[in-house]
Amino acid sequence: MTNGRIVGAFTASHSPGITGWPERADPEKRQAVESGYDEARRRIAALQPDAVIAVSVEHFTNFNLGNLPAFAVATGDSYLGPVTAEMANFVKVEQHQYPGAAELGKHIYDFALQSEFDPSLVEGGMTFDENFCVPLKHLDPNSEFPLVPIIVNGVNPPWPSPKRCYDFGKMLARAVGAQEQYERVVVIGTGGLSHWVGLPESGTVNETFDRDFLQRFDDGDPERLTAYTQDDIDAAGNGAHEIRTWLVAAGAVEVGFDILAYEPVPEWLTGTAVAAARI
Repeated sequence: MTNGRIVGAFTASHSPGITGWPERADPEKRQAVESGYDEARRRIAALQPDAVIAVSVEHFTNFNLGNLPAFAVATGDSYLGPVTAEMANFVKVEQHQYPGAAELGKHIYDFALQSEFDPSLVEGGMTFDENFCVPLKHLDPNSEFPLVPIIVNGVNPPWPSPKRCYDFGKMLARAVGAQEQYERVVVIGTGGLSHWVGLPESGTVNETFDRDFLQRFDDGDPERLTAYTQDDIDAAGNGAHEIRTWLVAAGAVEVGFDILAYEPVPEWLTGTAVAAARI
């Protein structure tokens, strides 16, 4: 056996509207986003991963304000998603068990501790909402790939800094390379881009912020990617803090990304994008 490596990284928005009410979007925008997802799915399938590290945010499905970790690593054999029948109907994803890559999750958790990160450990019981279910419906529609779900706090301050998120991704690459069981691993980061959650601005899209972020993401310069202040991100909405998941994915590969799609879609409440690392 040979040591594992990250063979691909992909990022995508996870608005429930993408699967729950796609018909509300402008048809051309919808087609552009779905085409971007289709291309990402083809690239992932071609990479033939042994496992997927899926990085997203918590929507208070598993954690709460009394216990909201900066990072959490799950080590289950399987994960229920969507969490309830009502959520399944809302996002139009059939409720089912997603397979887990338990041994890889355990290894990543142990490796993180040795690398001076202190993520929370979720040994079982993590459930999914739109955070994973929406993008995976497009990227792995048959739930073929075993997952290591990782949660990054992108919903409530205080947040891990952009640089901390990027460095967490770099740690993931080292962790994958320090084991042999899973030789080919893909990272998927989901969330963002600009949007406001539970606020009067809900439905607004900050296209200027989104395009600037995607330009930096395309360039892959870690200094520019991690230079955001809280005020910078706040200008794109409280939901824009989910870009931290994209930064984890970027850190895992340290290259620029092809932007496969970007559309401002107020009907889905987000600036909606899909990207793939150039590796």
